Amino acid sequence: MIHLYSAATPNGIKLHILLEELAIPYEMHRVNINKGEQFEPDFLKISPNNKIPVLVDTEGPDGEDYVVFETGAMMMYLAEKTGKFMPQDMAARYRVIQWLMFQMGGIGPMFGQYSHFTTYAPEVFEYSVERYTKECMRLYGVMDRRLGESTYLAGDDYSIADIATYSWTYSYERRGFDLAGLDNVLQWLNEIGERPAVQRGANLLGPPKKPDAETLKNFFGDTQYERR
Repeated sequence: MIHLYSAATPNGIKLHILLEELAIPYEMHRVNINKGEQFEPDFLKISPNNKIPVLVDTEGPDGEDYVVFETGAMMMYLAEKTGKFMPQDMAARYRVIQWLMFQMGGIGPMFGQYSHFTTYAPEVFEYSVERYTKECMRLYGVMDRRLGESTYLAGDDYSIADIATYSWTYSYERRGFDLAGLDNVLQWLNEIGERPAVQRGANLLGPPKKPDAETLKNFFGDTQYERR
């Protein structure tokens, strides 16, 4: 049985979607990150970086419990365990890995910083907003060029790279991005968004809760930096 400890964030949603696509038994455990449950000792035992999501497979290697943290690693683990959404051919496999790393190293951090400075920062820093807006749009442009060459990011087959990237990019209207002219991205977003498993996964834990003072302290205050 797969146990996923998660919340309604882009990084959580990518695992929610993948598990729905795989259609394997799993149990969801909501972690209330607004209230700081990610800092509790029991959670630290399975997630050394105090972040969600984290996966526990009770039928891991050698039949033992196996913990996986970091979303890219979790997606690769599940894809390899099930033989789905990750090709075996080495060239095709590494195309998937490259585009998965593109999300992990580019899309996620840059979109996260954009959201921080446009939503959570206590005051507007025009330089930061402009810098991350331009970088996010540049990354959308990279995607658009790629999707003009192939149906999906890693080639002709839907993969974990698409799922990971979709979870960060589908809410472009809410973030205030104008994707006019990026027709390849828009077609890709629409096609993936119509998949029933994607719809279930994206809405599994409902929308993110509006941050209050306690949430902001847990996300960005001194609580985040306490030694544990």
